[in-house]
Amino acid sequence: MKSAVKAQQAEDSAETGAQQIRDAIREAIVERRLSPGTKLSESDVGNLFNVSRTLARAALQALSYEGLVSVEKNRGAFVAYPSPDEARQIFAARRLVEPGILREAAARITPGDISQLRQLLLEEGRLMSERGQTARRAEIKASGDFHLMLAEISGNAIMQRFMEELVARSSLVIALYGQSTASSCGHSEHGDIIAAIENDDLDRACQLMLHHIAHIEADLDLRERKSLGLKEAFEL
Repeated sequence: MKSAVKAQQAEDSAETGAQQIRDAIREAIVERRLSPGTKLSESDVGNLFNVSRTLARAALQALSYEGLVSVEKNRGAFVAYPSPDEARQIFAARRLVEPGILREAAARITPGDISQLRQLLLEEGRLMSERGQTARRAEIKASGDFHLMLAEISGNAIMQRFMEELVARSSLVIALYGQSTASSCGHSEHGDIIAAIENDDLDRACQLMLHHIAHIEADLDLRERKSLGLKEAFEL
């Protein structure tokens, strides 16, 4: 009996460890500290987090299920490199999902939630005025956190996990195809969405959310490019 309990505890500990590694790598992708195509070897991940290669492999496999990591036979794991078509699908999914999350959140939102959202906006605005990579990464995270907080307020844990995946995959897409150096999310648009929720104008809030997502996508250069051969690539 004791051996069964110990085995279960070891299994639970391993699962928790893999989840912590997964969450840490996902956060690094959202903040664009890890770029698309970055090699993620099991040994390096294991050494970095002081865990076995088996645990590192489990975390990378979980990230591959979320579309954040590509695992290639005989080559290993890499931060995913989404295609233009995948990028369009990610934003199409956001247009389908986020208005529904917003309506659910609005039905449950409290004055305390509104205060937290506005505090997040203040922090986002402060970071926008600062210079440097550290502030930029924190601003990117705060922008994504606005969408994740709405999902959390909705009370739907499944949708919350789905939004975590969509926000992280959006960060990969923006890192690859974004054309401006502005925030990946419009700060003023976040404020307009909160105001519409406070005014109990959910139709307007949903329209603003759709416009907001379209605004992000419009900054992406998703044109298909013809692949050149070696000779053509170096022709003058």
